[in-house]
Amino acid sequence: MRLVPRLQDPASVRLSPLTTLSPTPQPSKGSDYEAFIKAATSDNEIQFVEANSIEVAKTIYPDIKATSLLLGIVKSEPERYTAYEGTFEMKSILQFLDYNKFPLVTKLTELNSVRVYSSPIKLQVYVFAKADDFKTLEPLQDVARKFKTKIMFIYIDIMDENLAKPFLTLFGLEESKNTLVTAFDNKGSSKFLLQSNPTPSNIEEFCSGLLHGSISTYFKSQPIPDNKNASVLAVVGKTFDDLVFNSPKNVLLEVYTPWCINCETTSRQVEKLAKHFKGLDNLVFAKIDASANEHPKLQVDDYPSLFLYKAGDKDGLIKLSTKSGSKELAAFINKHVRTKDQAAKDEL
Repeated sequence: MRLVPRLQDPASVRLSPLTTLSPTPQPSKGSDYEAFIKAATSDNEIQFVEANSIEVAKTIYPDIKATSLLLGIVKSEPERYTAYEGTFEMKSILQFLDYNKFPLVTKLTELNSVRVYSSPIKLQVYVFAKADDFKTLEPLQDVARKFKTKIMFIYIDIMDENLAKPFLTLFGLEESKNTLVTAFDNKGSSKFLLQSNPTPSNIEEFCSGLLHGSISTYFKSQPIPDNKNASVLAVVGKTFDDLVFNSPKNVLLEVYTPWCINCETTSRQVEKLAKHFKGLDNLVFAKIDASANEHPKLQVDDYPSLFLYKAGDKDGLIKLSTKSGSKELAAFINKHVRTKDQAAKDEL
């Protein structure tokens, strides 16, 4: 069983960065004390201490009153003291610690990353900034205090590629060196981006919107390309609705990634088909790089993928086999796209 030291001499008080204190007139008796001991036995991360001397307790927790039975957490950061206001039950105490053990703004490191990711606070705001730039966001502590236990605030040095780049890549912003504010809802695997200047007031408004569900989910997109004279249109996240889903024409879409081994072969086939069916006015050939573009209506797990979005029924998309040869794909197009009065040759 884990021992909980009893503090008796104020001069001897030396605490770790995370300390849970329980002063009680009779520390060895009662169900409240038993719940405290059980919590201490279950948690190996936080230092638990007890004190039945009010002088010693005040050394750790200055605001305590002489008649108090108090359980609180003490941290070496601006939000130094947090009192527990729930019932003395092991499960409730441990939950209190899980929600309050981190600083108001946690700096992500290699050492604490696992603890941060496993936090029960699933709505997390990430601030990416250079160390000097982050100092100008000092009021962020006050913003974080307003959303305590509801939103976890995390700071990442944007110059630390090992920590910052994996996150920024999810937003297509891996090359950015300017201050960015993002958010993740780990319950629904959604991500969000603050589109305005990252001032403390804008960050606070952003967080309020996250809690009220008024912030739109962010889907990354490359810049809109110039498709002039292109036989296969390049689609990005921002143009998916216009060029694919809302297009009055049939759209044959290739979904690829740069690292896909077989994508190059499929791309050559699509280019060949686009030239072959150049005179077919009701068919558009298009492609999208899924590693750099996202859209809520495009959920793909394997690459390459080929989809036919039929005119008038874009929800009823048809998936084509990427193992088919050019002749088989041409025959498929003739069957599903060409009208009866349009003669066609399938030879390519």
